[in-house]
Amino acid sequence: MRNLFFVSVVFSLLSGTTLTATAQKSVKFIDGIEINPEGTVYNIATSTYDSAKIPSEKNIEKLAVAKTVLFTEQCKSFQFKYAQILNREVESLTNTALFKFIDEWWQTNYRYGGTTKAGIDCSAFAGLLLSTVYGIKLPRTAKQEYAACAKIDKEDMQEGDMIFFNTRGGVSHVGVYLGDGYFVHAGVSNGVTISSLNDKYYGRRFIGGGRPLHEMAKAVIK
Repeated sequence: MRNLFFVSVVFSLLSGTTLTATAQKSVKFIDGIEINPEGTVYNIATSTYDSAKIPSEKNIEKLAVAKTVLFTEQCKSFQFKYAQILNREVESLTNTALFKFIDEWWQTNYRYGGTTKAGIDCSAFAGLLLSTVYGIKLPRTAKQEYAACAKIDKEDMQEGDMIFFNTRGGVSHVGVYLGDGYFVHAGVSNGVTISSLNDKYYGRRFIGGGRPLHEMAKAVIK
């Protein structure tokens, strides 16, 4: 179990790192450094070759643990907050821009037609999130936003996709998907909050997911 834990940590935390091995060839990429079987190291950052020994698996495990500790120490309080809400490990909340935006708007009151922190509605909040975090501009209403998206099946939805509901006839509510069935939205009762598709109210009213397409969004806006 201990070895499996370290293997999972290595693959999830060493971003941009891959380990491959064959009978005759073995190339390792560790933090942007290519290490070949002869022990020559190619450093991508400096574009130079250096002589060095290939790190042992034990040293790689130590590096992974050290990175885990460092990442946890550098996490902001809002990351711990949303890790608890989403029932995830804090290390999995890597999109800090997304969760920082959510935290800045957290519990902002719902106001139909509102676009500010004095009050905001669901489509304005979702559109502002997509624009601020992902640089995607969308039309104003939930129906228009739905039209500006490629339709995504529930099982294929990813963090940052839009999620649509029929709460009063047709496409009438929208949020932004966070993964594992959770989505952030501006709700009438609780303002900006995180809800789950496992909630009977939203589960029954779920229409589908949508992935914004720049071309489609522009066409609808015009």
